[in-house]
Amino acid sequence: MSVTPTDLRARAEAAAGHLPGLILSAERLAALVAPGAHGLRRAGPGEDFWQYRPAGVGDGARSIDWRRSGRSDTQFVRDREAQTAQSAAIWLSRVAGMDFTGGPDRPTKAARGQVLALALGMLMLRGGEKVGLLGQPARAGRIQADRLAEALAMPAPDAGDAPAPALRPNLRVVILSDFLTDPSWVAALLAQAAGLGVTGLMIQILDPDEAHFPYDGAVEFRSGSLRHNSRDAGGLRAVYLARLAERQAWLSGQAQRAGWGFGTHLTDADPAQALSWAWQALGQGAR
Repeated sequence: MSVTPTDLRARAEAAAGHLPGLILSAERLAALVAPGAHGLRRAGPGEDFWQYRPAGVGDGARSIDWRRSGRSDTQFVRDREAQTAQSAAIWLSRVAGMDFTGGPDRPTKAARGQVLALALGMLMLRGGEKVGLLGQPARAGRIQADRLAEALAMPAPDAGDAPAPALRPNLRVVILSDFLTDPSWVAALLAQAAGLGVTGLMIQILDPDEAHFPYDGAVEFRSGSLRHNSRDAGGLRAVYLARLAERQAWLSGQAQRAGWGFGTHLTDADPAQALSWAWQALGQGAR
């Protein structure tokens, strides 16, 4: 389905309205998990501005920022931030089921995924890494956090349930999804990753109702355009929970064979727990 300019503008306006809260939530979450993580930022060749500093011995005339220097009696050099070889990519599922929440006291899976993805991206950026959404350019620097926030907040109702095959050697990848749709793409993605030396994490985000299936009696289950009417939802509980456990065991096994991590996070739990686990699993905590 094509997207009209009017639709695109409406999506952009909706994303912009959501952006300040998303950034603030992610910043607070990142500070809780690694309050002293200032990373490996340093001057060096790169694209992003870092800081002005007084010119010193060895700084030639070409390195002087004459516009900034003209506002004082001191000559200043415009440092750029060094770019590291390490790159990371984040992918957040945008399927309709990610918009589910079982109660007004907890966020949707998509909203929790946005905060986790952005907070994790912020931590990696502080560590000097280049970070981007999977399939988009990975960059370093403080401004990249704003780019990530804008991309994560933008609605994407036409997106598929699997990431595009955009892996490249030595990339680290974080996949956030409920993994409740057809998971065949997971095996294909991890096989490609293993061949390229790509490591990463899979984080399953579930609503507590999806994890525990607390339903009884007559219930209509809906997912997008799909509908299922059950007269005895409680009678489905054992079968549903068994299939969920089977799915999670399969995902864990696939991840383990590929050298990836796998974890499940419920939206009524503290997001700092999931972020802390992801941060440690990626090996960032030792930095």
